[in-house]
Parts: sequence; structure tokens; C-alpha cells
Amino acid sequence: MKAKRPALLAQRVFHLTLLGCILLGVAALVMGMILYYFSMSGQRQEFTRDMAEQAFSSLRSASTTAAYANEVMTIYRETNTEDRQGETYAAMMERMEERPIYKVLRSHMEQFLNYNDVYAAYIGMLDPVDQNVVFIVDPDAEDPRSVGQFEKVSKKAIRTLLETDPSEKPCLIEYTREYGWMCTAAAPIRNIQGEVCAFVFVDAPYDTVMVGLREFSFGIGVALLLLTAGIATFLAWRMKKTVVEPINSIAAAAESYVEDRRNGVETDGHFAKLNIRTGDEVENLQKVMNSMEQDLTEIESTLTSVTAENERIGTELDLARRIQADMLPNIFPPFPERTDMNIYASMDPAKEVGGDFYDFFLLDRDHLAMVIADVSGKGVPAALFMMISKILVQNYSMMGVSPKDVLERVNQQICQNNREEMFITVWLGILDLKNGHMTCANAGHEYPILMQPNHGFEIIKDRHGLVIGGLDSARYTNYELKLDKGAKLFIYTDGVPEATNEEGQLFGMERLLEALNEATDKKPQQILQTIRHKVDAFVGNAPQFDDLTMLCLEYIGPQHLVKEVTKPARVDSIPAVTAFITEELEAMDCPMKVQMQIELAIDELFSNIAHYAYAGGKGEATVRIEHLTEQRGVMLTFIDTGIAYNPLEAPEPDVTLPAEERQTGGLGIFMVRKTMDEVAYEHVDGRNVLRIKKLF
Repeated sequence: MKAKRPALLAQRVFHLTLLGCILLGVAALVMGMILYYFSMSGQRQEFTRDMAEQAFSSLRSASTTAAYANEVMTIYRETNTEDRQGETYAAMMERMEERPIYKVLRSHMEQFLNYNDVYAAYIGMLDPVDQNVVFIVDPDAEDPRSVGQFEKVSKKAIRTLLETDPSEKPCLIEYTREYGWMCTAAAPIRNIQGEVCAFVFVDAPYDTVMVGLREFSFGIGVALLLLTAGIATFLAWRMKKTVVEPINSIAAAAESYVEDRRNGVETDGHFAKLNIRTGDEVENLQKVMNSMEQDLTEIESTLTSVTAENERIGTELDLARRIQADMLPNIFPPFPERTDMNIYASMDPAKEVGGDFYDFFLLDRDHLAMVIADVSGKGVPAALFMMISKILVQNYSMMGVSPKDVLERVNQQICQNNREEMFITVWLGILDLKNGHMTCANAGHEYPILMQPNHGFEIIKDRHGLVIGGLDSARYTNYELKLDKGAKLFIYTDGVPEATNEEGQLFGMERLLEALNEATDKKPQQILQTIRHKVDAFVGNAPQFDDLTMLCLEYIGPQHLVKEVTKPARVDSIPAVTAFITEELEAMDCPMKVQMQIELAIDELFSNIAHYAYAGGKGEATVRIEHLTEQRGVMLTFIDTGIAYNPLEAPEPDVTLPAEERQTGGLGIFMVRKTMDEVAYEHVDGRNVLRIKKLF
């Protein structure tokens, strides 16, 4: 399906261009406002300072003014805060207003106000202790302050006007609810000692600066907005022509190329047909895409053949993996009819195929061979070497020779044609299932680990021989193990203890023993699952470095399985008894011929009990079947409490005579004795006990 190509690039280019222009315009506006503000503010402050200097110059005598101001401040300072609100303080200040100097100073200040464009001009002094400005001469026509009257001022005003060096012409810009924005400058009035006794304060409105700033901002903002819109539109149009449209044409060519490849259309020149002449990276992109299309065509052809080859190799490797897996015993339980052992094994190759292998097989009814091996190297060569070695070990083992002889013969066979100088470690053991006696030999393999009943797993440090394939004259040694009933034997390859985590640490024998001893009460399959879980948890995300192969045997030992059925001693009970015995025989894989012989024996012996054991015709008979483990066969026991009678004492019929001349009776017992391997009778505790034994 053709992918939808949203036309968002042009919009984004326009938006980004517009945003960039707006940000640039805002930056220019802010910068202009700042420059305008500082310029106008500086002019206003300089004007206010000049007005303060002019007001100071209009005074005739600074020393006389200083003396008068000093007298006023003396009265102020000698009166506490509460008394300054009283009549005494007011009366003293009224007397100061009556003095001629006050009237002269007031007249000078009034003239200054009349001839200059300022908001207020007055003489006063700052009190930093109570944060007051004390008025000395205030010619304000609308709201004059009397001599000694005071008002609160801010700490900023105290710090700026009083603490600043007077030579620097202190100036304060401050906003108050009563006066709004105001610029205040102060010219110091000094006495003859040079001490500041008062200031000539001039207040000039500062709103003109703020109003001018707003007007400037509005005008510049409108101009920048129009300019930004124009520039953004032009740049967006230009970007669309030189970037967006060429990129869209390249994208369309790419879609056409993909669509043709998907539909199997062999066409070239999708990018060569584009006529992009931008002279920049976009034109270079078109050229690169054209070159890429040509290279991809060649690569696709090569990749097709490589992919086909890889698929063939993958198929063959998968087939090799399945063949290798099928070469190893992989159906569990492997001997479902055997109750004297429990065995489980697993092999997880590090690659598609591995060099490890395990094997186990019955040499005869009573002997089990177990093999585990590790071929040098990995992959297909190791797998081929492994399969050859497995076949050789099994073939020589089936000849009935000891483990050491098997390893020596396999070694000689391998060394004859081993130009690649590969080798294999092998552990081989042959277990006598009747008594738990095991004969083993080790060709450079890992130590086996054994657990006897009521004990933990322990390493058996056996004697190692040279690896198979190392030297054709190598000799090996048998050693013996005794497995008690309930013992468990664990054999493995080095991939288990040498499993490595991401930090480069090995799983090790200590962790392996610890994991095994956590699972002493588990079955072989569960033991191997526990070990694999522990190894996986330890390794984490690190890749599997080597094949993981494990085999575990639980030796149970010979089991005497006995089952029985009790039925009324009647002829009609024979089918039920026969069915019961036949089911057990089939479970033992008893040959059909033997089954028929046993069924005939059951029919004969149970009929005799039904007809002759009980005088009244009422009684019961028990038939017991016992599985023989040391020999493959069964023991059937017939038990009744009827009249004591030994059928084996009856004379044998002369089968050489014609049927009409033979004496009646005895033929059935005769046939039983001839078809069974053993027949025995005894009378015990008032019971007739007849046993027949049949091997198969």
C-alpha cells in the first residue's frame, strides 16, 4: 500500500520562519525599549540634577541657609518622636517661620518654581534614624509643608540621597501611590565647615519617560510585526521552492522505487529523472540517491543469491541439528518397562549443531552403558566428529568388552584418520542393573558426581587418561563404582562449570555442587532442570559460549512386583483371571507365543481347582503374578484352601498311545510341565500352593 505523505514540511518551514522572525523582532523590540528607556531616563535624571543645581544657585547665601537649616534640625533632633506631634514643637517651628531668612528662602524657591518645569522644589533634610524627610522651606502653592514638618521616606531614598557621595549628584527614581513615578535630585547645602546641613530637593515627573516608552514600544512593535510577516512570507516561499518541493520530489521518487521493487518491476532512473538545480545539499542529496539506487540494484542482485545460499545453508544446518538430536536418545523415559532405574539427559548446543554428545543403551537385559563426551571445537566439524565418535563408542561397547578396551579401540580408530588433529574427551560407564556395580573409564573428561542414599552429591576424582585422538598408543584404566539403591549419578561436559556471566566469572564446580545438593530429593529430569535454571540465572544476558550437556541416572535396583487376584473357585471365573494375567503380560512385552502357553496353563490349573479342590463346590482361589527382574519372566502362583492334593504326583500319560487308548486325566498337568520352565507344589498352613515359572 502506498504510504500517505503528509504535506507538513512547508507548514513547518513557514511556522519556524515566522517564529524565528517573531523572536528576532521581539528581541529587537526589547533591545530598543531598553536603549530608549536608559537614554530617556538618563536625560531625565540629568535634567533633574541640573534643576537641583539651579535651585541651589538661586539661594543668595549657602552659609546663611545652612545655619537656618541647622537650627531647624536641632529643634527636630532634640524633640522625641511623640513630642513632635505636640503643640510645643509646633510653636517652636512657627517661630522659625517668622524669621526673615525663611521668607527670603521661600521667595527664592517660589521664583524658581515659577520659572522652571518641575513638579516640586523644596529645602529639607533626611533623618536616617526615623527614616523621615524634614521640610525646612516648601513653597508648594497647593500643599505647602510648614517648617519642621516631616514625612516617611523609603530606605532606598535614604540610601540613595544621604549615603551617596554628594559630589556624585545623587538622584532617585521611585514610584509612590501619592505622586506616581517621580525623579528626585538633591543638591547639598553645606556650612562653613563643609558639613551637609540640608538639601535642595527637586522633584521632576518621571511619567513622561514611561509614556514615551509605551508610545515607542507600540510604534516599533507594529513596524516590526509588519516587517516580520513580510520577511517570514518571503523566506517561507523561498524555502518551499529550494527545499520543500525538491525534498518532496525525492520522497516521491523513493516511493516509486519501493513500489516498483515490491511489485517486481525492474526499472531504473527514479532519481536520475529529477531536475533539481538548487546548488546546495538538496541537489547533492538527489545525486546521492541516484547513486544509491544504482548501488542497491547491484546489491539486491548479489543479496538475492547470498540470501538463497544462506537459506540453503540454514536449511541444511537445521536438518543437521535435527539429525544430531535424533542421533541422541531423546524419548523419556527411554525404558518405560524398566523399574530398576530412572535416567534423563539433555544437550543444548552453543551453535546450530554441537560437539557434545551423550548416549545410553542396554548391552543386555542387565547391563546399561552410559557415555558423555565433548569434541574439541564447535559447529559442523565438531558435530561430524561427534557422530563418528558416538557410533564407534556404541559399536565397541556392544561387543561386550570393558570400558577401557572400548576407549582404546575407539582411540586407535580415530587416530588412523585424524588429519585435522581433533580430539574428544569421553567418560564411559557400564552399570550392572542387578547389583549397582559400575565399571568406568575416563579419557580426559570431567569428574563424575555421585550421590549415595542419605548423602549429598560428591565429586569422584577418578583417574584421567589422555583424550581420544591425542595419541594412538594411549592406554586407559578401568575403575569401579558401587551404586546403592537410590543412588544418583550426574555426568556433564565442561560447558556447565565453565558457563560465563557478563563479568567474566565462571559458574564453577562449587556452584554446581551447591545446586545439585539443593535437588537431592528430585528425579533426574528435575535435577537437570534445576541446574539449567541456576546456570541461566548466573549467566544472565551473556551469550552461551559452550555446549551444555548433562546426564543424570537414578539407580533404583531390582524390584519384585507382585500382583494377585482372588476369584470364586468356579469355571466361569477363568476368563476374568486370564484377562488379569494377560494385561500384566502385555505390559511386560511378553511374546505372544508365551502368552498363549501361560493362558493354557491358567485354564488347566484353575479348572482343576474349580472341579476338585472343594468338596461342596464353594471356595475361592487366588492367582498371584510376580515379575522377575533378574531374569526376564514371570512366576504364577495358584493358592486355594481346598483338599490337599499334589497334581505333580499324578502319573504322566503315555502320549505315544492313540487318544482312544490313553487313560483319562493327567494330560493338562503334563502340558503345563512341558511348556513351563519350572513347576512346583507345596502344602503350607492348610493351603495348596502351586507355582509355575516361565521365562521369555
